[in-house]
Amino acid sequence: MDDMTTPARTDETVPAGDGRDPNPIAAVSASSSLQRPRAANGRFVRLESAAETPPAAGDLPRDRFLDREISWLQFNERVLQLAADPDLPLLERARFLAIFASNLDEFFMVRVAGLKRRVATGLAVRSASGLEPRELLESIHTVAAELMRQHADVFHDLVAPALAQEQIQLVSFDDLSIEERTDLSQWFGDQVFPVLTPLAVDPSHPFPYISGLSLNLAVVLVNAKTGTEHFARVKVPPLLPRFVEVPADEGDEELYAARFVPLEEIIAAHLDMLFPGMAVREHFTFRVTRNEDLEVEEDDAENLLTALEKELTRRRFGPPVRLEVAQDMTDHVLKLLMRELSVSPKEVFRLATPLDLTGLNTVADLDRTELKYPAFVPRTHPDLARVESSKAANIMAAVRTQDVLVQHPYDSFSTSVQAFIEQAAADPKVLAIKQTLYRTSGDSPIIDALIDAAESGKQVLAVVEIKARFDEQNNIEWARKLEHAGVHVVYGVVGLKTHCKASLVVRQETDGLRRYCHLGTGNYHPKTARLYEDFGLFTCDPKVGEDLTKLFNQLSGWAPRSKYKRLLVAPRSLRSGLLECIDRQIEDAKNGRDAYVGIKVNSMVDETVIDALYRASQAGVRVEVLVRGICALRPRVPGLSENIEVRSILGRFLEHSRVFVFGPEGEAGVYIGSADMMHRNLDRRVETLVRIADQRHIDDLVELIGRGMSDETSSWHLTEEGRWHRHNRGPDGAPLTDLQSALISEHGRRRRRARTS
Repeated sequence: MDDMTTPARTDETVPAGDGRDPNPIAAVSASSSLQRPRAANGRFVRLESAAETPPAAGDLPRDRFLDREISWLQFNERVLQLAADPDLPLLERARFLAIFASNLDEFFMVRVAGLKRRVATGLAVRSASGLEPRELLESIHTVAAELMRQHADVFHDLVAPALAQEQIQLVSFDDLSIEERTDLSQWFGDQVFPVLTPLAVDPSHPFPYISGLSLNLAVVLVNAKTGTEHFARVKVPPLLPRFVEVPADEGDEELYAARFVPLEEIIAAHLDMLFPGMAVREHFTFRVTRNEDLEVEEDDAENLLTALEKELTRRRFGPPVRLEVAQDMTDHVLKLLMRELSVSPKEVFRLATPLDLTGLNTVADLDRTELKYPAFVPRTHPDLARVESSKAANIMAAVRTQDVLVQHPYDSFSTSVQAFIEQAAADPKVLAIKQTLYRTSGDSPIIDALIDAAESGKQVLAVVEIKARFDEQNNIEWARKLEHAGVHVVYGVVGLKTHCKASLVVRQETDGLRRYCHLGTGNYHPKTARLYEDFGLFTCDPKVGEDLTKLFNQLSGWAPRSKYKRLLVAPRSLRSGLLECIDRQIEDAKNGRDAYVGIKVNSMVDETVIDALYRASQAGVRVEVLVRGICALRPRVPGLSENIEVRSILGRFLEHSRVFVFGPEGEAGVYIGSADMMHRNLDRRVETLVRIADQRHIDDLVELIGRGMSDETSSWHLTEEGRWHRHNRGPDGAPLTDLQSALISEHGRRRRRARTS
């Protein structure tokens, strides 16, 4: 969102409407000012200040890092800009509003909660950007408050009116006709009233526990006989529709008309049924966000599975980190909530209702194809489609011929990765299947295939990462399902998350055992594979097979001194391997040769890697960074990073692949893999990068980064001050190329050419 209005002070709650930009289009279109929020004293916080820590590395300046937390908020700001973009399909804009809200929920549950916990325990240290912990927390609250207000503005002033023009309305219960209110009242009595549990607050009823992310009604009641005032809380049932569709009248001429009423308004209109004999004086909606990050020390847990299950139970009772309230909530009700929930004024956010716009996914799911992205069906990769057996691509036969590089979602996951595991499970010549599983669905055909393989007598190993954030419960359930079927389930290396994406199939063939491998940048998750952009390499190269065998032995047993040929593996060799690749480009530049580094990642935070890129820039290496989310690197700074460009692409698909290019076109060494440039990936996770060997694939990956960085491609550009500018139109005002739309078209043409050749 580029230009935001000046954030309000965060030492007090600010009613919505105070200091808001009357023109939300301008407020979210020009250039980001999030890198310099105001502190409570009204002065600008210097997010690039000269800090005492970290110390300068040689001749590098101390103010060389942007703040990672503010950078994350800027990423979510870019999501908000998509919601405000009138050129995007309308229901997709509604979905981006829901994505923004969901993203911010997780940010508070994890990042803000973690920072608050470290501040409280005295463990927090000055950030790499130079901010003291409390200063950073204050800046986050300032920026987040402004973003939440802008989010409400985009909904109320842009998206909701546009939806209304398309006969899709979010209406108040009071705006309905008498007949419609009667119908909804009947529905309330049948479907909602029996579910509700009103909780009173008085000397015999203590203030109830408010679960994280639940939507609630704070109700002030008056006893009709005594005139005594009482307080009650009513939880909006999370399993019922967030926005209730009003049934269309018979004979309605508007075939596609749809109207929705927030569930909390329907409940509020019937509070007299919940509190007979009491007068409802006032009611307001509110929502609490709690610390939901997990703390499991594997060294102290005899059984990681059991320890994690207990911690998931405790997660529900984490301390509050944010209180969202309706902007018209009276002060005395707000003070009661703040006191009972132990939240500070800076953690309170007054917002226009309805709160919790994650529910807009219900609206975005409407069957109005003309208001959505054009339909898209992934296609089988041509290299796989050429070798078919029983009308299905024979994956292993294709891979015996050549390495195959697939890009999801453009290349079908079901006819590549899923088919690979399913065919291996059904093949009597396959002796063993080994696979890492970080996130997948409980009904995944991959899980079913592994179970089938184990039941047929194959050796099956699943390295399950049950600590995948917010998927822990799902992972526990299907891990137990695998164990019961006879799959060898292990939970990786103590102290490290297993985040790499790898599969190994061992097959008996006429000339001996052959190892078929898949290494990817994304999870083995059929559903997210339709939404996340990722690469996957299929190969039967003996070097990769040997590397993966060592890796799985290290994950399931003891192999601490393993050395790899085509893999870089964190935490031992990945960072050092990348630094060596960068150093070689620095040497080439110093010797007068063309030198280049291209990186496509989700996040660029690791200070050691960033410093290496700064040194590369100083040596004359051209550096291009394509980052989806967080970026702590400051590009285009004279004398430091004038040879570095940083750009970001967001859109229909979530850009998730990690690609690393070292060397100019025609000479490049290229890696793909699971690791982002963050401390957790390089130091606290098992990650892999695999070197690409096929020149066709090298050329394709080099071209992809080049297109992402091109001035002809719609993207966001990061400036040296840490601001993101959107570039989506050329000098003549014409729209720039949408990379994802272009790739959809090109992959379709490629498949048709392969079919006719």
